[in-house]
This record gives sequence, C-alpha cells and structure tokens, in this order.
Amino acid sequence: MDGRLRRVWRRGRWWILGLVLLLVVPPLFGALALRVSYMGDLRDDARTRGKDAFWIGHAWVDGRKKDADLAALAARLKGSGIRDLYVHAGPLEHDGTLPAAAYPRAKWLIDGVHRTMPGIRVQAWLGDVLATEGPVGLRLEDAGSRRAVVGSARQILDAGFDGVHFDLEPLHSDDRDYLSLLDGLGELTRARKVPLSVAAHQIDPLPGAHSVLGAVSSNGSEKWWSQEFFGEVARRVDQIAVMSYDTWMPLESLYGGYVAQQTALALEVTPETTDLLMGLPFFHEDDLGHHEDAETVAAAVKGARLGLGRTDPGRERFGLALYVDFAAEEADWAAYRAGWL
Repeated sequence: MDGRLRRVWRRGRWWILGLVLLLVVPPLFGALALRVSYMGDLRDDARTRGKDAFWIGHAWVDGRKKDADLAALAARLKGSGIRDLYVHAGPLEHDGTLPAAAYPRAKWLIDGVHRTMPGIRVQAWLGDVLATEGPVGLRLEDAGSRRAVVGSARQILDAGFDGVHFDLEPLHSDDRDYLSLLDGLGELTRARKVPLSVAAHQIDPLPGAHSVLGAVSSNGSEKWWSQEFFGEVARRVDQIAVMSYDTWMPLESLYGGYVAQQTALALEVTPETTDLLMGLPFFHEDDLGHHEDAETVAAAVKGARLGLGRTDPGRERFGLALYVDFAAEEADWAAYRAGWL
C-alpha cells in the first residue's frame, strides 16, 4: 500500500470510528441515565392518594357484562386507590358525533357502580383515530367537527356519566386545534361541575425529540409531546393520564427509569389543581413498542414513586391509571397493590 492509499485508509478508519461513536455512545449514555434514574430509595409517603383510575372496556356498556361481573369488579376494587372508571363508550364517528346506540347499558353500569362502589366515578371514555398521519380519521382543524365533539360530550353527560375522558390519537405536539377543543369542552364540564379528563402522549425524553422523530418517520409520526405543550393541555383539564407504556424499552430497569423521568417531567408542568396520573401496563404483548418482560407493573409503580418522591413528594393530586381491564392478570393486580397501596 503506497503512502497516499495509506493516508486515505487512515482517514477512512477515523470516519468509521466517528460514525460508530456517534451512533453508539449517545444511546449508551441515555440507557445509563435511565438505569440511574431507576435507582434510589422509595419514600414511604409516595403511595396512593386515592386518586387512581382504571380503563375498562366496551363490554360494560353494550350488554355483555352482567350483575355477577359488577359484583366481581366491586370486590376487585375494594380497598384499592381507584376513584375513576374510564369506560369505553365510543368510539366517536370521524365527524365528531357519537351514536346513542353505542352505550345501551350505560345506566345499568352507572347506577350499579354508584350503588355497590360509593365514591367511584364513572367517566365516559371517548376516542377516535385522528387524521394526522393518514387520510382517514377525525379532523380537529375542522370547527364543525370540534363542535360535534363537544356535542357528543354533552350527550354523554346527559346520559348520566360522572365525567368525560378523551383519548384522541395520534395527536401531534403543539396542535392548537386540540387546545381549542379542550377550551370548548372545559366550558361544558365546568358548567356541569364534572371532570374533564384526557389521555396524554409521553413527553420528549430529550428536547425536540418529537420533531426529530416526525422528520425521519415515513408518516410524520411524533410519539412524544413537548413538555411545554403537555403543560398547556394539563392547564385546560381536571385530570391528565400519561400513557406511560409502549415505550420501546427493552429492559425492565430502563423502562422503570423512563417512567421515573416521565413522572418528573409531567410533575414539573402540571398545575397542582390538575390530577396527574401515570399509566400502568395491565396488558401483555410483545412487539417493537411493548416488551412485556420490560414493561411490568412493578417497574412502572416503582418509577412513578421515584419520580414523585424526587420531584414533588407533597403533591396530593397524583395517581396511577391502570390499562386495561380485559387484559389484566392477577400478577398485575398483585404488583399494583404491593407497590402502591
């Protein structure tokens, strides 16, 4: 090899080494930071405040569930920290309307919960796919659709629900039309003196992460919200539940550290007048977004407690939200009770 080729080879090796370092070192430091975030002592007072929530499926309002199921649910929730049930009463149509035929047994459920589980609120869980990453779905930029969503919330409250919980996905960060929708919904719920609740995307683990992902993904998917946008949403609602699962984390320690980080980020911008809930994965799947051996209830509970204890241990309006009843296993309930109650 002559001198010129040798110099080219050496420069090439340095470029390759630099590229490897660029690709490998930041993720390693990120993983180390999450692992460290999962370490530390848990505060004894970082436990339930009696403001937890539970997402439950459509079977509770369409006739499939019976009195025996209601009795079993009451027994399950006795002595827990659960105050709110988010019962799936939708989905919304893509124009924002809601068919009344979607929840024929709502009165049976609401009356039954009030009778057998006093103090627990039954909120209608309404959602739809947004047309943010494809041609089909609800379009929040359409003022008529937003008015229809408010009308659907009014319809649900007229049916006797104790509040309304919205899960609209995929919802991109800094969506001003969503904030306008929340303003309209807030006027309704304040007048009715009932809670307005939303499910929220996770917060950027690094500043601007949602923008970077949106720029490189084929469909513009962002996954995260900016912390500033999360705060804007939190200030407009009575209750915000972070969907702190489907995180891509491959290890339990990394997932727990991620939940601790997300808890801290959310606490920093959520008003003390708003209930902040961190989601628990009461479901079991193995795919790119969710590894059930990593995303465990025990890790999520510990992460939430660590984040709470470090950031705002005196915060009273804080809880956990369990997703979801039809996929939950006994081990999930045991981990929730052992770690949080």
